[in-house]
Amino acid sequence: MTSPEVGAALLNGKRTVIVPTGGIEQGGPHLVLGKHNHIVRRTAEAVARALGDALVAPVVVYVPQGSIAPPRGHMMYPGTVSLPEGVFQAVLENIARSFKTHGFTRIVFLGDSGGNQRSQGAVADRLNKEWSGSDARALHVSHYHDPEANGQFAWMRAQGRADAAKSGHADWRDTSELMATHPEGVRRNKIGAPDTAGVTGDPTGSSSGLGKKMLELKIAAALRQIKRWRARPGN
Repeated sequence: MTSPEVGAALLNGKRTVIVPTGGIEQGGPHLVLGKHNHIVRRTAEAVARALGDALVAPVVVYVPQGSIAPPRGHMMYPGTVSLPEGVFQAVLENIARSFKTHGFTRIVFLGDSGGNQRSQGAVADRLNKEWSGSDARALHVSHYHDPEANGQFAWMRAQGRADAAKSGHADWRDTSELMATHPEGVRRNKIGAPDTAGVTGDPTGSSSGLGKKMLELKIAAALRQIKRWRARPGN
């Protein structure tokens, strides 16, 4: 959008802005580094369309991924890019303040990576205290990423996939979601390869159809949480 287009949207009552956060992290031998960015770009757009009165900010692609020196977590693998939590929080705070300055009153953080969740919650809490007495509010959509809260694990158990209903990385859920949003980012010939460095869980059996179901559950959970939040007195 151009700046005048955003201004026109504000005048037409679109006061909610979704700030998607993704990440640049290793995904084993079969998932591209920008997995979360591809997924959250699609889901944030779906949430905004369903709300009908929201815009989507560009994806925040750099997020906490582990210590840089010495390298820990995903930083143990080439290509990963990490920000310290304090830097990431400062980025989110200033994004939110920028949108508030322009007239947005509902700033929604939607994070697709586990490393984003704590900072998003902390920033939303701080901003809500700072903005007390104004008409602006911030929300960390915690249910979107939590597989127990969004119903992914329950659905998997109901389908006889209790073995996959557990935390993983570049596993069945991750791989299926990327197949559904950015299939060219999946190296299918590397799924189940002998070199599984960086993979936790089993990606075999992944499919775009399963990924679409996983995404539907995440989107629905985000919408429920946002709508309940907006319906509360004072919001």
